[in-house]
Amino acid sequence: MDLKLFGEVFVTLLVITDPPGMMPIFLALTGPLPARERNRAAWQAVALALGVIVVFAVAGQTLLAYLHVSLPALQAAGGLLLVLVALELLTGKADDPGQQATSNIALVPLGTPLLAGPGAIVATMLFVQRADGPTDYTAIAAAIVAVMVAVWIVLRFSGGIVKVLRPGGIEVLTRIAGLLLAAIAVQLIADAVAAFVRDYLQMG
Repeated sequence: MDLKLFGEVFVTLLVITDPPGMMPIFLALTGPLPARERNRAAWQAVALALGVIVVFAVAGQTLLAYLHVSLPALQAAGGLLLVLVALELLTGKADDPGQQATSNIALVPLGTPLLAGPGAIVATMLFVQRADGPTDYTAIAAAIVAVMVAVWIVLRFSGGIVKVLRPGGIEVLTRIAGLLLAAIAVQLIADAVAAFVRDYLQMG
């Protein structure tokens, strides 16, 4: 296995998924839930993210070409999805755990587009394109799994922070997370628009 490539993929995906940055958003969405439900949400989110990244690594280019979808379009869609979640967090509509099933939170927005977002998908597809032979593919696969394990560990043990913060702290954290999520969403959409304009100018 190519350890240099493993390290490169691991660091890149770890920076993109940003487990410490994910923690406040994860806690904001799952804070009111019982510990068991929160742990379930953590592994469901990581499992979905791993599945999405693997699918795009194996068949991403073919899938996007078949659907006539460009990477900027995927990025803009992810941004719009995050805007909706950010508005829920900022207006307090996400505070009632009875309104949302754990699996829904785990799948959207945690699994995708937060963990398996446009950044992680594009980075993985680029690494796969560069890969040459089974040893490179093994290194990429091992790095993806290692990143997901690291994310799961961070999310799984975030429960201790909930106990320290109490309901008041969770509410403050929810608003901050909503603001951060809105900023991430706007950045995704802005990058997508810039890419669309760049492509249009190149065609012109």
